[in-house]
Amino acid sequence: MNESERALLVGVDTLDAHGIATDSSLAELGALAESAGAIVAGQVQQKLKTVDPRTFIGRGKTVEVRELARKSGASLVIFDDALTPVQARNLERELGVRVIDRCQLILDIFAQRARSLEGKLQVEIAQLSYLQSRLTRHWSHLSRQTAGTGGTGGRIGTRGPGETQLEVDRRRLRERLTRLRARLREVERTRALQRQRRLEIPWPTVALVGYTNSGKSTLMNALTNAGVEAADRPFSTLDPTIRGLKLPGRVQIMLADTVGFIHRLPHMLVEAFKATLEEVRIADLLVHVVDASSPLAEEQITVVERVLDELGVGSTPRLLVLNKIDLVEHPLGRTTAPDVIAVSALKREGLDRLIGAIARKFTNLRQEVAVRLPMLRGDLVAMAHRDGEVLSEDYNDGVISMRALVSPAVAGRLRKAALSDSLTT
Repeated sequence: MNESERALLVGVDTLDAHGIATDSSLAELGALAESAGAIVAGQVQQKLKTVDPRTFIGRGKTVEVRELARKSGASLVIFDDALTPVQARNLERELGVRVIDRCQLILDIFAQRARSLEGKLQVEIAQLSYLQSRLTRHWSHLSRQTAGTGGTGGRIGTRGPGETQLEVDRRRLRERLTRLRARLREVERTRALQRQRRLEIPWPTVALVGYTNSGKSTLMNALTNAGVEAADRPFSTLDPTIRGLKLPGRVQIMLADTVGFIHRLPHMLVEAFKATLEEVRIADLLVHVVDASSPLAEEQITVVERVLDELGVGSTPRLLVLNKIDLVEHPLGRTTAPDVIAVSALKREGLDRLIGAIARKFTNLRQEVAVRLPMLRGDLVAMAHRDGEVLSEDYNDGVISMRALVSPAVAGRLRKAALSDSLTT
């Protein structure tokens, strides 16, 4: 998307399945368009009982959009709803400008934001998966034969193996997807090994989740000085960042910043970013960060909870963090509820309360264990010191006698390595 492109937004005036009204959804679409580098030249809303299978919005509204695009100098029309390949093709023909939908816009933003090799591979897979379902009709003008008949037909340079150009495009796209997925599997294996090494420490994992632009990266920086890019725009973070954080009571955790969610998040993006979202799946605690200053905060909470259910982590323990309270007087009225913490990551307000709440979640799970270890297992003693609190420690006759308050995972490793005559609690 070019920086100078002027875009016209189009939405259908119904309450969508995610509970966000069209005017609010269009405002969000405008923020996405600006984040992608476009200038919003105007918007059109329509009350529609049934979708027109040919142009989505019907003949009369199509004429209106065409005139508005011409008057506003728009070179791009963005639909808030998903368009079929036929609708997109017909609309481009009728409007005389490029037409994309919300899904394509989000894919474009992801393509701009991806920095790591893994992120770039994931985005390209998502883009090609989207294109694959639209190749049949969208490229109908390329479906002429490239091969000649009897070696004499066709123009010089176009005679070939007898495939249509459309078939060539399909084959090349499939081959490219196969190569990308194989490369991504290699990168995912590397990430899985890194994750396994983290699990062997082992420190519990806390994942920051939430709607895009809720302030997760700012909170990550405030808690760990991670230096993550924190910008007031959707999807500023795609690649996960993981940092260690020491909590009160000598509890050590791994804190992970993850990609934000959004309503109508394209399915192929969720599929492509499964490896990235694995940090959410393995987390021991989810910290759900909410932009308390947003008028759609409650709706955004619902969207995030729905996505978390789809990822299979609906039962994972969580804290609800109402961020940006410096911008509001009464954030949602939820601040007195249990497991709800009000903070301002930017102003560093309420962070002590949040850290304390996270620590309590894990302190309650710690176990007291008394073991006798071989002298050579000083690594486990060091692990106990990192993970929790060593209550007593004695070295005598080649044996380490230790009593410690640690996480269940570390307690299990200590018991497994303990001498047979150990007394454990």
